[in-house]
Amino acid sequence: MSTKKEQKELAKQFYTVMYRTRRFEEEVFEFYKRGLMPGLAHLYLGEEAIATGACATLRDDDYIGSTHRGHGHLVARGADLNRMMAEILGKETGYSKGKGGSMHIMAMDKGILGANGIVGGEIPIATGAAYSAKYRGTDQVTLAFFGDSASNEGTFHESLNMAAAWDLPCVYIIENNLFGISVDIRRVTKEHELSKRAVGYGIPGYTIDGNDVFAVYDTVKQAVERARRGEGPTLIECLTYRWQGHHVGDPGEYRDPQELADWKAREPIGQLEKRGLLTQAEIDAIKAGVEEEIQAACKFAEESPYPDAAEAYSDLFVD
Repeated sequence: MSTKKEQKELAKQFYTVMYRTRRFEEEVFEFYKRGLMPGLAHLYLGEEAIATGACATLRDDDYIGSTHRGHGHLVARGADLNRMMAEILGKETGYSKGKGGSMHIMAMDKGILGANGIVGGEIPIATGAAYSAKYRGTDQVTLAFFGDSASNEGTFHESLNMAAAWDLPCVYIIENNLFGISVDIRRVTKEHELSKRAVGYGIPGYTIDGNDVFAVYDTVKQAVERARRGEGPTLIECLTYRWQGHHVGDPGEYRDPQELADWKAREPIGQLEKRGLLTQAEIDAIKAGVEEEIQAACKFAEESPYPDAAEAYSDLFVD
């Protein structure tokens, strides 16, 4: 049981990361509306507690498998905001010299093995990273983030079966925002509590409030410690709701407006504020500091050059 002082320090950390993620995503949306961002972005607005709480449990040498909705994972892992924003705008100062963009953004220096545009594509990649840790005899742990619909993909079942059979150090995190693009998971899946699928593989499974950053932190921490001890994987379903449509160009009109309003009323940052662990002065100071970071990242990205055309065929192969 953590002390009041420890809870307050965690609250400061969590609030900073969640607010940083939210402001980053809001500015990405503004760049899109101004026509300055190539392609599309899938925003993490409303889901900030999951990445924040989960990544706070990791060591620097651990790994992450991310999704097309991956900006929040990078922010929570401490990735460079300047390089992130530059990558999203297709600039040469980005993490992949502007070649990956939003949907394939990665930060290898933070153990993030890349966002993935294929639904469920990151699950076997994360499982492979966990296998490599076991093979090399380290106690590194991998988090695999994916959405509700990815849990209906074959990659999910194949990976969980392998990880369970070999006791791999992987924690599988379902970010259940209830919709796969426009498809309501409750209409296409008989059992709505997706964590129950863990039973079939003989591993622990939990369903938690994904908008409660402390609940995410406590549950993932337990699973990470278990994995680090060599006791195998855990499946954690985090219930949440994305504020926007599937991507920045999707109005999301297929959703019930009242359901969206109900979820917004219990969004992650507001939930943390209601705990009373932070004073208004502390909250204001965090917001001011984050705003400086975000504005600096936007300026850096806008002022950075686009890659030269000669770069198009570089970095395709590794010697």
